[in-house]
Amino acid sequence: MRGWLYEPVKALGAGLVITHGAGSNCQSPLLVALAEVFTGAGFPVLRCDLPYRQEHSAGPPRAGSTERDRDGLRRAVDAMREITPEFILLGGHSYGGRQSTLLAAEFPDLVNGLLLLSYPLHPPRKPEQLRTRHFPELRTPALFVHGTRDPFGSGEEMQVALAAIPARHHLFLLEKMGHQLSPAAAPAILRETACHLFPNA
Repeated sequence: MRGWLYEPVKALGAGLVITHGAGSNCQSPLLVALAEVFTGAGFPVLRCDLPYRQEHSAGPPRAGSTERDRDGLRRAVDAMREITPEFILLGGHSYGGRQSTLLAAEFPDLVNGLLLLSYPLHPPRKPEQLRTRHFPELRTPALFVHGTRDPFGSGEEMQVALAAIPARHHLFLLEKMGHQLSPAAAPAILRETACHLFPNA
């Protein structure tokens, strides 16, 4: 496990574990901004590097690394459970978000909600290669945050794909943003999280 733990001045009883996309690391400006905003709202936050990034400082995930990356996410959730056992959100940007959904589909009771930033619905210009086979198995409430100019999936494509998810879910579209969401969106993402991922939402 390698990451940064943020501890709020006054905890509200819910924690966030968040990780990065395929070509990045947990130092990305978006994740740093989210960690600061969520901590300010009372969340302990663990932003962490996936195992493949711990082994290689640059480049995409290596072939065969996805299972180990999900194991790393599960260990991160276990670490957060020692701090906030009642309520945990898990998520990440792009690849990190996809691995979070795969983990939640396999272990539906692992976390209480998913925060998914720029979910990579399909490779750019290859809409037939959907990454949604596990969507019908998702039983965890999920918030998808997506830019309207994301080449990995349009807002319309996302709406159609998310219909396969039986769990409560919501798509929050950010106008004029691409796959790399602006850190300035962090407060809006916090508001949407409060509205859609808590039991009384």
